[in-house]
Amino acid sequence: MDEIRRATLADAPAISRIYNWYVENTVITFEVDPVSDSEMAQRIASTLSQHEWLVHARGGEILGYACAGRFRERAAYRFATESTIYLRNGLQGQGLGKPLYRETISRIFALGYTSLIGAIALPNDASVRLHESLGFEKVGHLRRVGWKHERWIDVGSWQLEKPLVP
Repeated sequence: MDEIRRATLADAPAISRIYNWYVENTVITFEVDPVSDSEMAQRIASTLSQHEWLVHARGGEILGYACAGRFRERAAYRFATESTIYLRNGLQGQGLGKPLYRETISRIFALGYTSLIGAIALPNDASVRLHESLGFEKVGHLRRVGWKHERWIDVGSWQLEKPLVP
């Protein structure tokens, strides 16, 4: 049975395995060195102190995760977060990402944040479709800001704002 739940420090090894595949094989993340399980546990703990980190699990196995954390350091950015989602390689396109990301969005807005920013290495049609299907709008495009796997990478910014309640 599938469940979406808050990540725990015990999830760090599974999350590291998912993430490190992208680190080593894609330009989707700009990280170039694999992340250790202990570093991932520190990231989870740090994020959960003020933001959100969720996992999609099936029978105790982590299939993917989504999280939102600090957008920028300056105090004026305190109501904005940067969100991301990763599924285990090979599970994309099976309908796992949308409910996981939707729950992450719901929880982030419930915490009082008003804006989520998704930074997408381009091209990445699947991620663009996912973000736009959940209401994110493209708000920016930075050209050749990343260098990985011997090529330049553009980054697009997608933003979702919490609906204003009168």
